[in-house]
Amino acid sequence: MKNISRRDFLKLTLAGAGGAVLSALNSRVRPIRAALRGDKPNIILLILDAMTARDLSLYGYHRKTTPNFERFAERANVYHAHYAGGNFTSPGTASILTGTYPWTHRAINMSSSVAPSFADRNIFTLLGDDYFRLAYTQNVWANYILNPFVHSLDSYLAPGKFSAAEQVLGGAFPNDLNAAYRAYDDFMTSNSDTPASLLFGTLERLLFRREVAIAQNAAHDYPNGLPRISNYSMVFRLSDVFDGIRETIEGLPQPFMAYLHLWAPHAPYSPTPEFAELFKDGWKPPKKPLHPLGSGIPQSALTLRRQAYDRYIANVDAEFGRLMDAWERRGLLDTSHIIVTSDHGESFERGVDTHITPLLYETLVHIPLIVSSPGQTSRQDYFTPTSNVDILPTILHLAGADIPSWTEGRLLPGLGADADPSRGIYAVEAKTNSAFQPLTHATFMLLKGKDKLIYNTSYGDHPEGFELYDLDHDPEEMTNLMDVSSKAKALKEELLAQIALVNDQRP
Repeated sequence: MKNISRRDFLKLTLAGAGGAVLSALNSRVRPIRAALRGDKPNIILLILDAMTARDLSLYGYHRKTTPNFERFAERANVYHAHYAGGNFTSPGTASILTGTYPWTHRAINMSSSVAPSFADRNIFTLLGDDYFRLAYTQNVWANYILNPFVHSLDSYLAPGKFSAAEQVLGGAFPNDLNAAYRAYDDFMTSNSDTPASLLFGTLERLLFRREVAIAQNAAHDYPNGLPRISNYSMVFRLSDVFDGIRETIEGLPQPFMAYLHLWAPHAPYSPTPEFAELFKDGWKPPKKPLHPLGSGIPQSALTLRRQAYDRYIANVDAEFGRLMDAWERRGLLDTSHIIVTSDHGESFERGVDTHITPLLYETLVHIPLIVSSPGQTSRQDYFTPTSNVDILPTILHLAGADIPSWTEGRLLPGLGADADPSRGIYAVEAKTNSAFQPLTHATFMLLKGKDKLIYNTSYGDHPEGFELYDLDHDPEEMTNLMDVSSKAKALKEELLAQIALVNDQRP
């Protein structure tokens, strides 16, 4: 009898229990077209999950966390005031792929997806058949945003594609990927809380722990354990992931558009030995008061967490450097637009650890954006605010495709448009608000130039309130100018009018 792997065994067991017939999800979603247009540049969109601009030396952070990003920036456009559409994966990722804010695409809840009307309103569909379109997201939650768009892909890679060990089963049911991931991986065999199925959940954990032990013992290269995807049965090596996407990209027919959403530097932070002891500098960040809507974590603990985060960023930066060097040798930097950004930031202040919070301070929504165009040899810096809703129209412009009227983004400065300092940039946090109802339980941000307005609606015992900061003179957001600034009234009226408009027009 042919040997069966523990993953195949568990799949067959689950299938038998449900009466389902399993079939592996083929990475090739659509057949390769016989010919592709060769006069178009490739487009590579690389998203590094939970990377805040505030901890990157590229943007002036005092720890040398990103020497390779800085080297890459010498041949790219660098955007210094780039913002996420929300403060966690679902809204941030959906804003990138649809070119709309969360109040429009409605991916506002934990593990949520976009509104059904966006099935064909996404970057892959809009690019059309002139491009070979590949998508890979290591983050299963980001996969919930991607899965409704697979009909417009030529190649789809499952989240565990480059893992050292994985037991994520949802991809085995291609007819409804989101339902499968939620039913099996988020519910029946969840690795965070007690699984819904005592039998299958326990079996899954025992088999996965054995697989992890084998992978970890194969090479003692991660002193804190192999990096893992939170709540899911998946561990990986950074080098394997970066090598995997390098080899995949180098084998694609050109021109191609590759969407690559990597987990790192998302928590848990687990760098290799080379980076595990960095930044023992005794640095303490500016002391900020605990926020009533925070988690109450003491600053001493957050400072240690930030040190671990910075080490992990440095590790990711080194792997990014290897990737860019390899692509330069292959000539891809001369034939491709390479866009590097994040879906949201990470917080270690005001009692908040990571990004599970209703707050919208700079650490959570100010994210990196670096764009290198084919053959670019010099650096250009842009300081006017931009948003990740701008990525979709900019990619379409670079590809020579039509830009739809419904997008809420604009062309990025230097890539088809001039800077507009009067433009308003928004972010929305509404994970406890129904996706089908007006946004009444939410936090909103309006940024105009260096003036940043935050509006918290009522949360429990915490009343609604406004905060206004001058980021030019107060980048740490320490002094609320709402009661003293001459701009406060106009900014408040503008934000409230926008909220009223989108609530009236909600899908």
